[in-house]
Amino acid sequence: MEPAAECMLALIGAKPEGKKELVGFQVGARESAQSWRELLADLKARRLAVPPEIAVGDGALGFWKALDEAWPDTRHQRCWLHKTANVLNKLPKSIHPAAKSWPAP
Repeated sequence: MEPAAECMLALIGAKPEGKKELVGFQVGARESAQSWRELLADLKARRLAVPPEIAVGDGALGFWKALDEAWPDTRHQRCWLHKTANVLNKLPKSIHPAAKSWPAP
């Protein structure tokens, strides 16, 4: 284990036809706003000409802060998979099956 917590920051874009493409990645420090700023600045330096219309993220606050600074008009959307996992983490494990099958048939 390293003394400083590092993580891999990754940005994946979607083309109009739905194809996913890796846009950028780098090692960052704990998903901090500064780490995300550096990655977004790199995209701008590589001439990302059109700001993203929408950004989907896992809820890491550093990402949203850096995104607002880089492209203030880009809309935010929370990833449903991460949101659902966070809700399930707050529920007792005994009711996970019922919660996952919602809405009930």
